[in-house]
Amino acid sequence: MAETRRRLRSSTVVLGGMGVLAATLSACGSDPDRRCVDRDSYDYLTGYKIVADKNCKSGSSGGSYGKGRKKSGASKVSDADWYYDADVSGGRADDGTFSRDEAVDRGGFGCSSGSGGG
Repeated sequence: MAETRRRLRSSTVVLGGMGVLAATLSACGSDPDRRCVDRDSYDYLTGYKIVADKNCKSGSSGGSYGKGRKKSGASKVSDADWYYDADVSGGRADDGTFSRDEAVDRGGFGCSSGSGGG
């Protein structure tokens, strides 16, 4: 009986370890966190104002500037774009990048980054 329990425990540990490894490796290949922000709303202390995702184009911008859409109506966002890997607080995003490629290069959980720092 003790032999059966020992085998069960060790196989559970192996399977659990494989799950953690799979999650780590899949995190490296996933897209970085992104927020749709209004480029015209930058504040030195708080960053960019986060706006509705519908204001940004559905694809990634790849770091191009001025890809925002003109919106009609009360909530007009003239220069919205995706902002990647930002610190988000109080509806504002800061310390990120508009370049998806740069955000991927920074690395994430379990990923090794080619650069010396962010």
